[in-house]
Amino acid sequence: MTTLALFDLDHTLLPIDSDYEWGQFLVRHGVVDAAAFQRRNDAFFAQYQAGTLDPVEYLEFALGTLAGFTPEELARLSALYLREVIEPAIRPEARALLRQHLDAGDLVAIVTATNAFVTAPIARLLGVQHLIAARPEFDERGHPTGRLVGTPTQGHGKVTHVHAWLAGLKRPFDSFERSFFYSDSHNDIPLLSIVSHPVATNPSATLAQHASARGWPLLHLFDAPVQ
Repeated sequence: MTTLALFDLDHTLLPIDSDYEWGQFLVRHGVVDAAAFQRRNDAFFAQYQAGTLDPVEYLEFALGTLAGFTPEELARLSALYLREVIEPAIRPEARALLRQHLDAGDLVAIVTATNAFVTAPIARLLGVQHLIAARPEFDERGHPTGRLVGTPTQGHGKVTHVHAWLAGLKRPFDSFERSFFYSDSHNDIPLLSIVSHPVATNPSATLAQHASARGWPLLHLFDAPVQ
């Protein structure tokens, strides 16, 4: 296993933002205060797109929402969310790209700023064993506390968490002959900048400009081939 393949999730492997859509799902099903939640969720999403999001502030909001439910309620809502929102959004192009790396025997991981409650079932659905994501805290009874464990997995935080994960596997970053990272977001430039094969995937305008200036390939996964 000489190749490391890392993938962002939202707007990279999925053509949607799983975190934002989870909030929209809760609103549609009437399990949160629709007006208040919609207002805050939309504001945070706009900040994310602008690159101004405070990840801790957002995660406290998102994880605080989880704390309003029992583990049984969360399991039911998660399963329904997968069926209604995620499964219809998964594209064959994304599965094919993942399969290409998995079949080659590469070490594959999804690295996302979205919390693991939302993304762990998605990773399993995509056939990816390893997930690096924001970790919600649970108490001894399995109830979410609404707090974050550790630090956010966003921006430079992704680099820190990837190195920590690899250290746990006793596979330091420089032990790989090749390393890939696929991402759509300029927020991921720190991790894109340290891999040997950065791929701007369905890139935002800011990332596309940055990638083009550095000669990184652009992959429009859902509508065009690699440039």
